[in-house]
This record gives sequence, structure tokens and C-alpha cells, in this order.
Amino acid sequence: MATLRARWLLSSLLLNLGHCFAEAGPPGPPSNLDCFIPCDETTCQVDIWCTWDPRLDPENPTNYSLHWETTNTKEAHVISGYKSSGSIHREHFSSHGELHVWVEARNQHGSSKSQKIIFNTADIIKPPPPNITLSHQDQLEIDWTSICDQLQLSLGLCDVRNRTEADQVWQLESGFHGRYTLDKPHPRIVLELQVRCACNIGKTSDWSEILRISCDGIAPVGKLDIWRDCGISPTGFDCILTWKKLPVSQACGIILGYEVGLSFINGTEILVNLSTAGPSSQLVCDGMQCYLNSSLKDVLSFSVSAYNAHGATNPSYLSISEPGKEKNEHLIDFKMNTENLTVSWNLPSQISENLSEIVLQYKKAGALPGQEFYWIKLNKKQTTGFFKGQFNKFTPFNISLFTILHSGEVKHLSSVIGYSLEGTPAKVPSFKVSSIAATQVTLFWGSIPLLKQNGIIRCYQIGVDKHNVHNVTASPQRVNNTFELKSLSPGQQYEVWIRAVTAAGPGENATTTFKTKQSENHVILLVVVCPVLLLTIICCIIGICSGCCGEKKACRLMSLSFYDKVPDPRNSHIFEQMKNQINDPATWLCIPINEPHPNICILEIVEMDNGAFRSSKKSYSLDGLPRSVGEDGCLEMDCQDDQKEDAVTEECDVHTSERDEYRKMVDSDEEKDRDDCWNSSEEDHFTSGYEKHFMPTAVEILG
Repeated sequence: MATLRARWLLSSLLLNLGHCFAEAGPPGPPSNLDCFIPCDETTCQVDIWCTWDPRLDPENPTNYSLHWETTNTKEAHVISGYKSSGSIHREHFSSHGELHVWVEARNQHGSSKSQKIIFNTADIIKPPPPNITLSHQDQLEIDWTSICDQLQLSLGLCDVRNRTEADQVWQLESGFHGRYTLDKPHPRIVLELQVRCACNIGKTSDWSEILRISCDGIAPVGKLDIWRDCGISPTGFDCILTWKKLPVSQACGIILGYEVGLSFINGTEILVNLSTAGPSSQLVCDGMQCYLNSSLKDVLSFSVSAYNAHGATNPSYLSISEPGKEKNEHLIDFKMNTENLTVSWNLPSQISENLSEIVLQYKKAGALPGQEFYWIKLNKKQTTGFFKGQFNKFTPFNISLFTILHSGEVKHLSSVIGYSLEGTPAKVPSFKVSSIAATQVTLFWGSIPLLKQNGIIRCYQIGVDKHNVHNVTASPQRVNNTFELKSLSPGQQYEVWIRAVTAAGPGENATTTFKTKQSENHVILLVVVCPVLLLTIICCIIGICSGCCGEKKACRLMSLSFYDKVPDPRNSHIFEQMKNQINDPATWLCIPINEPHPNICILEIVEMDNGAFRSSKKSYSLDGLPRSVGEDGCLEMDCQDDQKEDAVTEECDVHTSERDEYRKMVDSDEEKDRDDCWNSSEEDHFTSGYEKHFMPTAVEILG
């Protein structure tokens, strides 16, 4: 028995010792450290307040100290004691400066530190919770005021959460901008609502006080938020109708279906009833949005209302602008990362007239109708909008801004393509030469599909080599992607390349080859100059011949060039009297040619007595007519005619290329018998070598 008691006492002692040693350690690190500059309905404080979750331990009291430092100052701290909050006074930090803050917990056994947080002091403004007010007796409109305007900031997104009194699980709804409307609910069911908001820069406010609303046995309240999804072409007319589901607080039960009214351009109006009871090919609902799976082509206006077992909402109405009235002015600036999209704009003053709301939307390129599409409706005074979502890298998103007039007409203001992160573009398609000349060509290329651009195309680079590169600006206004490549060489083969360039760099090269045409000037030169040159040569030849010879004369030089053996008539005594008539020894001796009835001297050799030689003789010319022979041995008429010829007075110089055998021919007794043409008795004695060589003998003639 004593042994059992001893064992029990020992076990109790060991357990108590273990418990004591476990609690004797240092405190746990503080958690959920948050710092902000609190604001009320009128202004913001100047000091920074920080809060954290303490580790309460009554047995070991813990002291907390708030520590901070900047990039330019040393560490500083303030003792907060046992509190779970502390403040940093204005003199210890600079506006728009970076601050590092952490909390240290300390007790008698040691200390621990929280995680360090880093922030910009201009980004920690925390607005007060919104105030809820009733604007109508039969309708509850939740409005909240903010000091964002006083701080020269825009109101950001607001969250609304609701739950029934019986079910304490909150249902969160986001994306509201200052308004949440409900008709007066039925007292049988009680809904609880809360709202919190943030400015476009800074912290989100705390939740507002809980608002309790009765809603049972009545029709849904409020109106549907309707819009249209036109893909990445916000001004297109092949769109679909889409709307957001009613919140639970406005549905007041189960929504059984929707009524859609369509008015067409030709005046036709139809009403479509879309039930939510089962699957439908026309009604598609996904998450918080639904859409009509039918094109709005030729639709001029549309309306949608939701109904439950007790009634329907008032219809929401929109009118589509007529074709040709849409414009795309550059009014949008945006910042985008993979999780957030911030859009700002500045509307022209003339647009504000008759303006009811502003609609800001984004659409992921390539997404199916009704998917990857979201919009928010804003007050006409707002100039900034925010989206939270998944914005994939290298993926284009179309961001568009619209206005809704009091008449319900929708007008498109501006659109832009945005990327959370850009990449290099794909290869340029259809790169080719559209026209070729001698020194320039026109290049044409197709546009890269939007889903393959991977970024905003800044320009196209076109080059013949690495050193000759042309930059062609890319813009949506370019209708034809063409470029004239100039200063090329005629008749030369070229290889040219093109690539698109984004902020991330150039893409892959696309190449094509071509050969420039021959120069038209060369062709004209060959066609014109060659015939002219040939004609000039012919004219020169004719001119030489004409200058060398008189009219109807043939130059002796031509004869020398065509015949081997041509006698020199100056060596004969027959032409001796012609030598006395030569005045210009530099002229060439020419003879008449191509005469229709040539007159020639005829030398006739006959056998006769010596005494009869000097008497006049009759002879016959070649034409058969009798002619008398003169003392000089020529026919009288022929000799007279020949004496009239000017050509016989023209004598050419002795050609240097005359053959020696002809140049050396002389008549041996020419000087003795100059006055006699013939002496038959002394024929052999007085006949010169020239006549012996060239003239026929009497025997040859008579024989």
C-alpha cells in the first residue's frame, strides 16, 4: 500500500515539474501585425497605429514593444506594456517613405519577435466603415460615404456580406461601388448585412454595423445588372446578352427564371421566358453570371427581369447604339499584373451631359461568350476602376469604357489591349513581295493573330542585312501592312527579312527573296542607240564614198581595194594629154560609171599601108553606128564628149600601196611620137611596155 502511494506521489511530482518547466519558457511571437493611419468621417490622423494578436499568459506577464526603422535611420521603438496595439508618431517617419515594423514580446524567461512588415506610409490610409441610410419608405438603398474624395483619392471596391438570422455563415459579395438596393422586405425572414470599403490606395475599412432586414414571401427586389459581351470587339453587333445574378438579399427566395425582351431594328419585338428549373440551350449560368446563348445581331434594345414564386423585378433596359456612331478615343490608362487591374480615365466635359453611369469591362481574348468577361457600373463622377482576377501572362485582355445615358442608350468611349506581362511575338505570316521595279520593291505582310502577339507590337523591323534595317511603326490605324524598300540595284538577287517587336524584344524572322528588274534606261539605250549607231556607220561609209567620188563616179581607191592587179593609166601615153590638165595632184582619179549610154574611146587596130595611116578612117562604135577616127586615135564624137567631162581633169595621188610592177611601167618611145596615135610600120618599135602588157595585139583582135 505504501509502495502504491509512493508511486502516485512521484508521478504527480513529475507531472507538475514538467508543466512548470513548459510554462517557464519565453513568450510566443506576436501574430497578425497590421499598421495603418486611421480616418474618421472628416479627416485622418497623422500617427501610425499598429495592432497585433498577443499571447495572453496570466502566469507569466508579457510586455510588448513596437519597433521600426527606415532605410536612412537607426532602429527605434516604443514600449506598449501589456497592450496589443501601439503608435508611431509623425516625427518618426516621412510621408511616402518606406518603413520596417515589427513587435517584440518579452517576459522573465526571454523574448520573441513577430514577422517584420514593410510598407509605404502613403499606402496605409484606412477609411471609416460606411454609413447605411434609408432613402425611400418602400425601398432600402444602402449608401456609404467616404473621405476618399477629400484625400484626392477615388473610392475603391466595396464588399457586402449577408446572412440569415438562422444561418450564421456569411456570404460575401464583392465589387460594389457605393450602392446596394433592396425593396422593403417581409418581416418573416431576417437578413443581416454588412459593408466595408477602401480607397483606391490604402487599407480596407472595418465592417460596418450589422443591418437587419426582413424578407419573406415577397417578389425579388432591385434590378438586374445587365450588359452585353461582344468579345474583343466592343463595337461589334454580334454580341450576347449577359447579366449578374441577384444577391441572396435581393432574390428573397429561389429565382425560378428570367424574362428577356428583344426589340429588333425592323420593329419586331419578342419576349423570351428562360426557366432555371433544368438544363437549357438558351440560358447558361456560371457562378454569379448568366447569359442568353443567342446573338444580338439586328437587336436595337433589350430588357431582362428575374422572377420567383411571388413576382418579378422591374426590367432592366439597355439600348444599343446605331452602326457608325461608335468611336475609339484614347481615354484609358491602366496598370495590370497577374492578380489586379487598375484602370483610370478622364472624360471630356461634353460627355458628362445626360450621363447616367459609366461601365468598365474587360474580356480575355479567345474566351468563349460569357466567359472570362466581367464588368462594373460606376458613378459618373468616378475616374478609376479596379478588378481582381487571374490575368495570365502573355495573354491579351480587351479593356473598354462605356457610358449609359438616362435614356438607356449605350455609347462606347474607348478600348485598349492590355497584358499583365509581355513576351516576344510570333513569326510574321504571309511575308512576300507585291510589286518589283528596278530600284525598289513593295513588301506586304499579314498581321500576327492577336493570341500569338504575346504583347503590344511596337514596330516591325525590315532589313536586307544586319546593317540595313528599317523600323516600321505598328498601329491599329494601319489598314495595309506594306513598305517600299528603295535604293536597290537593278537586276540583283536580294533576301529580305521582317520581324515584329514588343516590349519584351523582337520575334522570329520571316524571310523572302526577289530579283529586281533590269533598268528601263538600259533597255531604251539598247533599242535606240544600236540602230542609230548602225545607221551612223552606214552613213559614214556612204559619205566617204560620196566624198571620194563625184556624182555617178567610182573611186579608184575602191577598185584598188577590190582588185589585185589594176594598171596605172598614168604610165601610158594614151592618157598623156590628161596629165597636162591635172591641176590638183591630191585628188583621186575617178571614172564615170553607171551611164545609160556610155561614151568610150575605141582603139581599133587594123592592117593597112603605111601611107594610109594618117587618113581618116571609119569605124563602128559598139552600138553599130559609123564613126570617124581622129588623129589621136579616138572617135571624134567620143573624144569631144570625153573632153567635156570634168572627171578626166581630176587626178588622184599616187597610192602608196600600188604594186611596183605597175608603178615602174613606162613607154620607151613615148616622147618621140607624142603627136601620133599609131604608126603601123613601126608598131613594135613604138609600142610601150604598158600597151604590150595590157593592150591586145592585132593578131589577137583579127584572129
